[in-house]
Amino acid sequence: MTDLAIIGAGAAGLMAGIWAGRTQPEHEIVMLDGAAKLGAKILISGGGRCNVTHAQVEAQDFCGSTPPAIAKVLRRFEVAQTVAFFRELGVELKQEESGKLFPVTDSARTVLQALLQEAQRVHVKLLHPRRVDSVQRRETGFLLRGSWGEMTARRLVLATGGKSLPKTGSDGHGYAIAQALGHTLTPIQPALVPLLLPGAHFICSLSGLTLPATLELRSASGKRLKSITGSALCTHFGLSGPAVLDMSRHYLAAQRAANGATLQINWWPEKSFEQLEQELQQLGRATVLAHLRRGLPERLARRLCDQAGLAAETTGPELTRGQRLTLARLVTQMPLPIIGDRGFNFAEVTAGGVPLRELHLERMESRRCPGLFLCGEICDVDGRIGGFNFQWAWASGHVAGVSAAT
Repeated sequence: MTDLAIIGAGAAGLMAGIWAGRTQPEHEIVMLDGAAKLGAKILISGGGRCNVTHAQVEAQDFCGSTPPAIAKVLRRFEVAQTVAFFRELGVELKQEESGKLFPVTDSARTVLQALLQEAQRVHVKLLHPRRVDSVQRRETGFLLRGSWGEMTARRLVLATGGKSLPKTGSDGHGYAIAQALGHTLTPIQPALVPLLLPGAHFICSLSGLTLPATLELRSASGKRLKSITGSALCTHFGLSGPAVLDMSRHYLAAQRAANGATLQINWWPEKSFEQLEQELQQLGRATVLAHLRRGLPERLARRLCDQAGLAAETTGPELTRGQRLTLARLVTQMPLPIIGDRGFNFAEVTAGGVPLRELHLERMESRRCPGLFLCGEICDVDGRIGGFNFQWAWASGHVAGVSAAT
């Protein structure tokens, strides 16, 4: 029997292992992971640079479980502690203008190697590829089984991740293990995922175009449910970019609720419909294209004119009231006929999971199964883009690791 087994050697699992080892150096700690190569999700995050955390992290940056519950965990290991922890491991972080923190090396491998070396230093036994197929609760602890054999552990940390980017090893099997040990799940869906448009939609012909935009999610009655302003990227399949990724979980949740919610985009965030309509009314001898180019890329401006049924070179006197109103709506309130998302293969994170109400948050220990601890993406917590999901992994992993070892 080992003292502590940790299933999953991603960000949260490594953090739990390191802090368990630091807390109880005499304990035997075994970490099992099904991947042949460890840390794939860390290595590809932030475009290969690893966005370790964000300068300002609040519970409101997350969805899923309630903000007070999320805040309780985040307070146990804050951003300053994350920065100090990685500095101690020899990884200096730098803050960019956006507030994102990256290693000064601009290499995710720096982060992964530091975590693996620290886990080794505190004598965590790392076994991989060793996929755990099933876990059973026994009087003396937990029985873990896989094609490799079986193992008994006095305590168990579940850090298997969600379903996003399954090629990295997070295929959602951890959810089945959590359910087998008595937990429930909130609905599982992709988050931080690109959205799809019909192939013939003009946005798909603007592939590669990036610009600031405001996305608004509205109810069937027209009430604004969520508004996000940021960078949007037109692609051959639809839309991506930070603002779109952040909006995706809200849109998909609204669709799941079947409340008839719709998504619209303002291509010129500084302008409202009323402002732009008035400006077009006062256009004078200037062309519509000349005015739109003040805030939009020319490629987009021309396509919006096409959609409004007018020539881009139309001048003020030539612009009809109907064309003016149609164009102003297309620029500032254009409906997006979303037909789906790119799925878990392209989602950066998973929404849904084990609700925090089923855990003792001061320990991340299960209320349903004593001796079981959960951390990271398997919990019903998902953050917006920018290092927030990593901060959740560090914080929840720290709490789970220290608690599981004591």
